[in-house]
Parts: sequence; structure tokens; C-alpha cells
Amino acid sequence: MLVNALLHHCRGQLSGIGGVGRPGIVHRLDRDTSGCLVAAKTDAAHQSLSKQFADRETQKVYLCVIAGVPPQKAGRIENHLGRHPVNRQRMAVVRPESGKSAVTGYEILHSDPEGRWALVECALHTGRTHQIRVHMREGLHHAILGDEIYAQPQRQTVAVSRLMLHAWRLGFRHPISGERMSFRSEIPEAFQPFLPPGGVEAMEIRGA
Repeated sequence: MLVNALLHHCRGQLSGIGGVGRPGIVHRLDRDTSGCLVAAKTDAAHQSLSKQFADRETQKVYLCVIAGVPPQKAGRIENHLGRHPVNRQRMAVVRPESGKSAVTGYEILHSDPEGRWALVECALHTGRTHQIRVHMREGLHHAILGDEIYAQPQRQTVAVSRLMLHAWRLGFRHPISGERMSFRSEIPEAFQPFLPPGGVEAMEIRGA
């Protein structure tokens, strides 16, 4: 559906590097994750943007709501991720020689006074499959609410209608001019009950 919409909007002019299935797609999201993604119209733009992501020159900030409240307000999770040895649909923390380096910085923005949930800002320093989902579950030991792969939503004490993971902010250099660009995706309605006092406005000022 997204690819068809892009092709229509760009009148068929998209980079062909992603192939027939994902033309122009430089940075994609998990199926149940909302927020910023990147598509390129030309092969030159696609190559430049892909290199920025590979060289870790981009800024990627996500919001998620996790079950429970970790004792540490902020920190850095660093390990290696690879395919789960039994369930190939999942990723897991593995030995260095069996996976790829994965680094996530995190900070709790707001939490439930009763300790049922926490809103977390995650800064991705790498871009591994399911990185935040695994780091919340296996690094902090607090799975993301609504995560049907790494948790059991029906057993979580807070009911939600979706996976509570959103690609909030994304920054990179323009592939032609080199100008630094920054984008933000509107925070979905499902996140509203978990926002801090002042809501989105306060978070925008803080993240400016």
C-alpha cells in the first residue's frame, strides 16, 4: 500500500535500488511501528542516504511505552543481536561472534505513579532488526506494551490497541546539498494517555 502511494505521489519516479517490492525505500519500519521513514526518488539520492544510515550519520529517535518502570532513569544498552536460535521470527541477544553490534540510548520521559508503565525516548546508534523491542525486553527487562512477538499483551496490566513504538524524529543530510535536515512525525493518538504534563508541546521544546 505504501509503495503504491509513493509511486502515485511521485508519478512513478522512485529509485530502483530497492527492487520491485520496495522501490525507493531507504529506511523502513517494522509492520506495526508508526512514524518517520525515508524514500528516495533517484538512485543517487538512495545511495547517499543509504551510506549515511550505514555510517551512523543519521539521528533516529523513537518513543515507546513499556510495561513497568525501570529503576534507572536513563542509560545505554549495548550488546550484539542475531536471529533467535529457535524462533526465527525473533531476534535475540547473542555472543559477539554470532551477531551484530547494537547500541540504544534511552531516557524515561514520564511514568505511571503506580509503576505500571513508562514512556521512553530511545536514540538508535545502530539500526538492527527489532533493536528497540529486544533492548527493552532483554536489556531493561520491560517489554513494550502491545508487542505480540516479544511479550504477551494479554498478560500486560495495561491494555493498548497497538504496538506502542513510534519513530518520532529523524535527521540526515540532504543527499544533494548536504544541508542538515530534521523531521518529526506526529505522535499517534494511542500515545496521548502516556504523555507527560504539557503533552506534545513540552516534548517538542525539550527535543528542539
